[in-house]
Amino acid sequence: MATINQRELADGRTRYWVKWRLGGTRKGAPQSEPFDTRADAHTFKLHVEAAGHHWPENWIPRQGWAPGWVPGHGWVKAETDTEPETEAEPVLFADFARDLIGSMTGIEERTRADYRRDLERHLIPRFGTADLRDTAQLTPKDVRAWVNHLRTGVPDPRHRPGTDPASAGRDGWLRRPLSPKSIHNLHGLLFTICEAAVREDPPVRPSNPAARARLPRVDTADREMCFLTREEFALLRDSMHPDVRDMVEVLVRTGMRYSELVALQVRDITLTPVIGPQGQRRARGHLDVRRAWKRGPDNTFHLGSPKTRSSRRRIPLSPGTIDLIRPRLEGKGAEEFVFTTDQGSWWRHSSFYGRRWAPGVKEAQRRGLGKKPRIHDLRHTHVAWLIDKDVHVFKIQRRLGHTSITTTMDRYGHLVTDIDDTMIEAIDGPPTGTDPHTDPGGEQHLRLIS
Repeated sequence: MATINQRELADGRTRYWVKWRLGGTRKGAPQSEPFDTRADAHTFKLHVEAAGHHWPENWIPRQGWAPGWVPGHGWVKAETDTEPETEAEPVLFADFARDLIGSMTGIEERTRADYRRDLERHLIPRFGTADLRDTAQLTPKDVRAWVNHLRTGVPDPRHRPGTDPASAGRDGWLRRPLSPKSIHNLHGLLFTICEAAVREDPPVRPSNPAARARLPRVDTADREMCFLTREEFALLRDSMHPDVRDMVEVLVRTGMRYSELVALQVRDITLTPVIGPQGQRRARGHLDVRRAWKRGPDNTFHLGSPKTRSSRRRIPLSPGTIDLIRPRLEGKGAEEFVFTTDQGSWWRHSSFYGRRWAPGVKEAQRRGLGKKPRIHDLRHTHVAWLIDKDVHVFKIQRRLGHTSITTTMDRYGHLVTDIDDTMIEAIDGPPTGTDPHTDPGGEQHLRLIS
């Protein structure tokens, strides 16, 4: 039970402390609350015991009962509160979302433009007129229905199987189903908007309806990573136009993103001559990833920072890679691009893809390549080759410029499937030297497992 302890203060006043243990057990955490009079302490002691030796409902430690709360009666309206409450103005989703995106800090202008595009195309048609203050107008059920709507698409009722789709929507769809990755991106934007409404001061709404929504698995997307063997890559490289074969090979040898490679300047390459043990001259070197091409809201391009802070990195170059890069450096200034077109301009992605990559892949398939790789699949192939040679995943993370090793493992962990002798020894212990051909028990064990 709770107790009251009397204590004399230095100024001569008497202080009364109500003490108890949570739950009324010996192991309960000790609690205490001070009072100026024994009567107040005794009254509070009775409330503690009535609450099962827990803090009484709506009691604020060291302050007293919450304003408007009367024990035994509940919440009461203050006598001075005679003015009728005015109903808050509605906050429309469309207005709030547009203002939020326009005021976001720390994002690229291209990202802001993408947010606005997705907002107008996918969110406002569904939630634009909803009042964020009214929790009945934008509910978790509404969010789930919207996610399913994005996943299933909208068939064109005018199109029937076997008829000409040109008479209806594109391929018989008013809106094609979106990929799981696109749905994740759109849901993330909705979550951000609703969370901002929750965190407003004062809050616009009490909770986020987009929280805890289950989304389609991203790894169920139709387009998966394509990994090339060394023989397959050699076939692809030889099928490319001669003026980009070295560029394609440097992509697969470094694992760089395309936007990083075409932004590479002569000053980013460092080559150091080294004298070998037999007196032969060779070079060591590295390249520094410092910038990447960025697309602006108006579809123009400019040089900016790489994708993330971790993308600023140094990549050591092998002798074979140096041999590929060295001819591209001759006669160029420090700020000129390493890989350029015949006219000396940088390779825009759309131009490189249409004039070099797509025709090269088509020619490689004609020669027997059974895959259809994307440009970014050269980065995936680079990782597959490193993992095949047991390069530690932490080194791979640093080389790729991933922010977290979790990102590397989430994308490429399924490639780490080998169990080498070191791993076997770590599981079973060091070998004992028992020969199953001479040990009867060992021979019997082999027969059992076979």
